[in-house]
Amino acid sequence: MKNVNLLIPTVLFLLYSFSAFAQDQRKDSLQLPFAIADEKRLSDEDLKDKKEGSYVTGAPDISSDPINGFGYGGEGSIFFNGHRSDPFFAYTAYRAKLDFVVFNTTRNQREFFLRLDVPYILNTKWRLRAEGGYEENPNLLYFGITAQQSLKALKYKNAIGDSVYNASYHDYEENYLQGVNQFYNTYDKKEAVLNVSIEHSYLEGRLRALIGYEYAYVDMSSFTGNSLIQTDFNNNRVTGLGKNSVTIAQVGLIYDTRDLEPDPSNGIFAEITNELSLKSLGSAYDFNKTFAHVNYYHKLFPSIAKRLIFAGRIAMGYTALDAPFFEYQDQWSSEGSIEGLGGPNTLRGYKQSRFLGRAMNFSNFELRWRFAQTKILQQHLEFSAVPFYDIGGVWDNLSSLSTNNLRYSRGGGLRIAWNESTILRFDYAASKEDNQFFFNLAHAF
Repeated sequence: MKNVNLLIPTVLFLLYSFSAFAQDQRKDSLQLPFAIADEKRLSDEDLKDKKEGSYVTGAPDISSDPINGFGYGGEGSIFFNGHRSDPFFAYTAYRAKLDFVVFNTTRNQREFFLRLDVPYILNTKWRLRAEGGYEENPNLLYFGITAQQSLKALKYKNAIGDSVYNASYHDYEENYLQGVNQFYNTYDKKEAVLNVSIEHSYLEGRLRALIGYEYAYVDMSSFTGNSLIQTDFNNNRVTGLGKNSVTIAQVGLIYDTRDLEPDPSNGIFAEITNELSLKSLGSAYDFNKTFAHVNYYHKLFPSIAKRLIFAGRIAMGYTALDAPFFEYQDQWSSEGSIEGLGGPNTLRGYKQSRFLGRAMNFSNFELRWRFAQTKILQQHLEFSAVPFYDIGGVWDNLSSLSTNNLRYSRGGGLRIAWNESTILRFDYAASKEDNQFFFNLAHAF
């Protein structure tokens, strides 16, 4: 945590400097120092509602599920927007943003994170992102890192000894994850991480090139009893248990025409990233991960529905060489890691990291219909109903891609846009295996 403690005053100093620089613009000067594409300009409606100056948004982070128990804490952001006289005011969701997360559960999951994002830093074409934090979670799930393992339906033996196949997760937990099998699918994670990346924009802000670096100190351990991860580790089917340092060099290419990054109504976000970890550069492992996704946003029937947005995403990731098991569960994006197939951001009807394989594909489709907006205590709030559908699958290599490995989930949610840049997300998702409720800050994509 020493790195995080040093990071806090540094981040606050940088934010103050960036904010002062952005606000020290002549009010009669709205000329951009370089061209930015017209489609990246905020809509007149969004621009009218965008707040000036600095402000804080946040929400209690409260959750309850049978894996992590009752969770409590807070998530929020400090925004530095500058003033309307700033030439970038109409082209950015914010001039600088600092996110903070403090979270704990009754089953000892803990998170402490700070995240900094500064687009067009000091009025240049550069963007800075940095993240530092610490996480403990003794409740993470593992069902194998091959498609053959993780795609198996859940099963157990009932009271009279008959096998029950295609079980729900609840029944599987109640009938199999007991006694010596209590922690069969569970492992413990402790991780301290520092990630820094910079991006340079081209083509009037539509294209960005990225380089970054990540350092993580991880401690992965199993529990006593019958443990799948320990068995796989003992049989040399996986690596990654124990204490290790992981260093990763990151590169990426991003095409972005969204009109408002946190809550887009039009545009495309397409990205390909690559992470390379080498023992020769101080890492405990040699591996390479490539991830690509395309997000599409389009306003439907604008003459009839004032704000009805179709949002879709298609994504593909591939993990090569001798990656530790926990790297299969993480796809890295410039806007934050996407964890495994399952959970709040990919296949919402299944448990987090339910399905793993070297090749992973997922797609998400949402309709975001704003049905109301209001102001409360000078805070602008917009309310949207969001039905969604998720599809995803895993394979052991690219040559074995087929529809047989696909899994599906569907659901509905509520979105509350708070002062344009903070999205409160409430989702309820169902699949043939599970039903789950999520509360998060930010859209799934």
